[in-house]
Amino acid sequence: MRFPLATPLVLYLSLLLDELPLAQALKFPVEGRVVGLEARDERRARSLGRLGRRASISGTPDLSNVGNVQYQTNITLNGQQFKVLIDTGSSDLTVTGDVPNAKDTGKTGTVNYAIGGTRGPIKTAKLEFEGFTIDNQAFIEQPVDSEHTEGGGIIGFGPGGASEVQSVLGQGAGDPVLDRIFRQNTSTPNFITILLGRAGDPTDTFVGDFTVGEVVEPFGNVTTQPRLPVTQMAHRSGQHWTALLDENGIIGPDGQRINTTKSSTGNRYGVMFDSGFTFPQVTKGIANAIYARVPGAKFTTVTNAPGEMWTVPCSTELNVTFVFAGVHFPVHPLDTVTNAFYGPPDENGNPTCVGAFQPITTEQSGFDIILGMSFLRNAYMLINFGDFVDGALAKVGDPYIQLLPLTDPAEAHSDFVQLRMGGVDRSSELKLLPAIPDTDNDEDDDSSSSSSSDNGIKKYLPYIIAGSVAGGVILISLILYAIFGGSSKKYRRLQDPAPAGLPNPYDRPAFAQYQPSRRY
Repeated sequence: MRFPLATPLVLYLSLLLDELPLAQALKFPVEGRVVGLEARDERRARSLGRLGRRASISGTPDLSNVGNVQYQTNITLNGQQFKVLIDTGSSDLTVTGDVPNAKDTGKTGTVNYAIGGTRGPIKTAKLEFEGFTIDNQAFIEQPVDSEHTEGGGIIGFGPGGASEVQSVLGQGAGDPVLDRIFRQNTSTPNFITILLGRAGDPTDTFVGDFTVGEVVEPFGNVTTQPRLPVTQMAHRSGQHWTALLDENGIIGPDGQRINTTKSSTGNRYGVMFDSGFTFPQVTKGIANAIYARVPGAKFTTVTNAPGEMWTVPCSTELNVTFVFAGVHFPVHPLDTVTNAFYGPPDENGNPTCVGAFQPITTEQSGFDIILGMSFLRNAYMLINFGDFVDGALAKVGDPYIQLLPLTDPAEAHSDFVQLRMGGVDRSSELKLLPAIPDTDNDEDDDSSSSSSSDNGIKKYLPYIIAGSVAGGVILISLILYAIFGGSSKKYRRLQDPAPAGLPNPYDRPAFAQYQPSRRY
């Protein structure tokens, strides 16, 4: 979730060498923790307890996931352990606190994230995790302060070309972690997979996996899903893990397609996948289409959350589906309306929940939507790096993403009723308000309106021409009749009084001032 300067987030993609053996495959146990919650909410989140793992998922020990707002794994640098966020939206390794006997390169690195950032000396140390050892791995050592807790950090899995450390130290010495793994272990297929669990889910209690070079069973069929080509940026430093959404590829809570045709990419929106982004970022029009029609919905300030956000009653079940390459990805209603954060109480004092898909607040380039954790919990994602690996042979292949749907709508509905409705299905009581006008891309409103108007005129142009001709004929006929056919009638002299008009039954001027109304 890095934004170098004005450049937006990133998402790692990679799976190309399917035919290579799965030797040296790597699994990261993933752990979630609460971020930015008040102590009250943190205690509430801890009460969810340690979750077991779905029995049918093999190969990983039990993990814990609390809060659904951050996923972490453990690494060590020169023997010092750090718990780091797995982030496909950035490309650098950063840790907070001192790494013993780390070698200082004399350089300084800065990474700006969507919220906050990190800055510190660039050092190198021996990196170890899950049996892999990487000597002289470059990283940024962030000093401990009020915003950076000792022992934490971020491990970025974005394209190496977007690495700030690599831009300072150069390729090779400054390569990100995955580039080093792929170059050091040539038998490891250069792809990663991400599987994020949902804390508190009553039926699917798995926590999550992050793997390198292998897939998690029983989801091996992710490799048979359509390959979504990574939309490549003109400059390596701006490269992110992005792909194209289908045209009008979002189905809203009313079952209708949401307009996603206003985009710099033509009729399809560019989407970035970011495992480090808690709340997916969408356009204002998409967020309105999902939440604004809910009775009691408010766009308001939420404690410990950035900017204003949509809030709705916590019992509101909203079903949203994303479509990629014709494949539908239903989003669990527990992810569409999350209780990881609470909004201001309603008029009855009841807490409100936050809508996870919020209007985008970042300056983006090359994409329109950021799909973070709330979406990724509903899709098993495989990212093939292709040529996006430092030292990769020329023409290895283009990078791509594969997504496997995970959410069963019927099961998701049952989960929501159990957790948010107290076991009593009241979903039929939800009556959405009338749709509001699409307000996406305000700067394009005039051109869009003009284009729509032009299209409408073209559609009815034959009728307009025919009506004009007919009107002309009638007008000419009336003129001729007035000249030649009405001569036998008497005419009124100019000085005679005009005939009285019809009475005005409304007792107001005949042309009362017009008062237009507009709903925003």
